[in-house]
Amino acid sequence: QVQLVESGGGLVQAGGSLRLSCAASGGTFSSYAMAWFRQVPGKEREFVARISRSGSGTRYADSVRVRFTISRDNAKNTVYLQMSSLEPEDTAVYYCAADAAYYTSTYYLEGTYHYWGQGTQVTVSS
Repeated sequence: QVQLVESGGGLVQAGGSLRLSCAASGGTFSSYAMAWFRQVPGKEREFVARISRSGSGTRYADSVRVRFTISRDNAKNTVYLQMSSLEPEDTAVYYCAADAAYYTSTYYLEGTYHYWGQGTQVTVSS
């Protein structure tokens, strides 16, 4: 059983930057691909980014590809999401998630992931 705890959310002005962290415990962190999703009230959870077990492979949603960077530190059991050039449309609760599968073609689907954190709020003001 893996526990995930996000941190680093907050209020930022448009154009600003924020770094989210997700600390994992209770499992072998390097055995999981990790991802970030986000959700606004009344909408489905949306894929943001994914990183492979080793960190050598990444995937991004088109809406964040040039602005966000996902990374991980397996020695610290932590995955990060560096967000730059933030826009009001980025306002959401951000969740990290862990996938135990070695490979998946459905990395963008919520149901692919086995463990979830509780989320951290990111608010971007205009």
